[in-house]
Amino acid sequence: MDKVERPNGNGSSGKEMATIAGGCFWCLEAVFDQLEGVESVVSGYAGGHVPNPSYAHVCTGTTGHAETVQITFDPKVISYRELLEIFFYIHDPTTLNRQGPDVGTQYRSAIFYHSPEQKRVAEEVIGEVNSHGAWGAAVVTELNPFTIFYPAEDYHQKYFHNNPDQAYCRAVVAPKVAKFRQKYLARLKN
Repeated sequence: MDKVERPNGNGSSGKEMATIAGGCFWCLEAVFDQLEGVESVVSGYAGGHVPNPSYAHVCTGTTGHAETVQITFDPKVISYRELLEIFFYIHDPTTLNRQGPDVGTQYRSAIFYHSPEQKRVAEEVIGEVNSHGAWGAAVVTELNPFTIFYPAEDYHQKYFHNNPDQAYCRAVVAPKVAKFRQKYLARLKN
């Protein structure tokens, strides 16, 4: 696996990167991949201390990595703020190291910001989520500078799209996607 190091979120093409973790990366990828303005979503690992981790190793909880998605998007079509608002809508940012049935540090909620501007926007959105009390508890989402992203194994990419009838996909991913689609129907790709 090759690591991806992108110290800032801006590419020469005017595209930006967002790197977030909020439970199983299959759920996040399935949602963000449908948004207009999102060019690609890659499932992988960030925030750890072991080089080139495998899925099996990350699942032990000993590498420090979170299951993460890295989103390439066009900020002229969808803003970083909008991506974070959707992120906080589709996962519970108040549960430490857990999303539903998935438990462990690899399932933590985290934002890996690529620039001071992304950090500022993330702090604002976290403050708004806390002040609205939508989740009934304080946000525990980590806010960390982006360092290294390792793409996950090929079979994890577009997992929900390729495996919609798999039990976890039917029970966990599909309901999140349905909830997202109901609220953000107007933002979906044609």
